[in-house]
Amino acid sequence: MSRIIAIGDIHGCAKTLHKLVIDEIRIRKSDTIYCIGDYIDRGPDSKGVIDFILDLRKQGYQIRTLRGNHEELMMESGEDDQAYKDWVRNGGDATLKSFGVSSYADFLPEYKDFFNRTRIYLLNGPYIFVHAGLNFGPEDIFKDREAMMWIRDFTVDKQKLGNRKIIHGHTPRPLEAIVNPERDDVYCLDAGCVYKDRPGHGYLAALNLTDGEWIVVGNCE
Repeated sequence: MSRIIAIGDIHGCAKTLHKLVIDEIRIRKSDTIYCIGDYIDRGPDSKGVIDFILDLRKQGYQIRTLRGNHEELMMESGEDDQAYKDWVRNGGDATLKSFGVSSYADFLPEYKDFFNRTRIYLLNGPYIFVHAGLNFGPEDIFKDREAMMWIRDFTVDKQKLGNRKIIHGHTPRPLEAIVNPERDDVYCLDAGCVYKDRPGHGYLAALNLTDGEWIVVGNCE
């Protein structure tokens, strides 16, 4: 049976991702996995996260990747000194260390290609996959590119959303709030995996949308 599964913000926690995908999800080639973005920064092994995803794809697994605000910061970091400082201040230093380089310009082409191919949003049937959320102000809810990577609080216009469900990350929440969402049409998957010291955080969460099952592992870095 094929499954649609979404995985929350990973932030350089490669061992935790491996445990979630291999040991708990037990990924199948019939599955479609959606990664919500923020693969990098803060955690110890951003390169390991990307290598793992690339390796799964090479083996024939279907991994769809969204772009998070941290990927966007990194990709913009070569534009000027301030952009570089903004990225480093938000955890980019850990990513540079992981890749063994001093700037995004030094990344190997295969990694730049990975990030360039990340999507701002993805659709699958009734599901809208996006990193941060949506701005329901414009008539076209997919018009505000910045909001899709950066918005924190957003009010859903049910008429514009229709019968679809929003699957997003970006804003860390305690695990209890993740697995018991306030709404049945908006699901936040960011359980603050990299924040082991915060009460209720320190988990990598996945939602099996096919049967409504939450799959969660604690940070094991």
